[in-house]
Amino acid sequence: MEVFSYRKLIAYQKAKEVVKRTYQLLKKFPAEERYAMCDQLRRSSVSITSNIAEGVNRFSVKDKIHFIEIAFGSLMEVSSQFEVAEDLGYITTSERLSMDELVTEVARLLSGLRNSYQAEGR
Repeated sequence: MEVFSYRKLIAYQKAKEVVKRTYQLLKKFPAEERYAMCDQLRRSSVSITSNIAEGVNRFSVKDKIHFIEIAFGSLMEVSSQFEVAEDLGYITTSERLSMDELVTEVARLLSGLRNSYQAEGR
């Protein structure tokens, strides 16, 4: 088993883009959100990559799937928070739509990864 095999996954690489884009967009948020929504967005975006890495390196298929599902949940959390941020005027509709495209791509990749683990477990 290769310890850093998660780094080769396109799902992981694209999830890192979600983290980077999140941090870039957070620079636009007002100071009063620094310890509220900003903090939560940082944690949930980093949770995506963390759970992919943890899941890939689990031995049981059930555990692998579990962590990929957690990563998917964190991805959806990021998506919903940026929708609220748009409603509050912290980011533009264009920025939210751009993030939605990336989220959709990562969601598709995570779904494929989950399906491949399920097939492996049969």
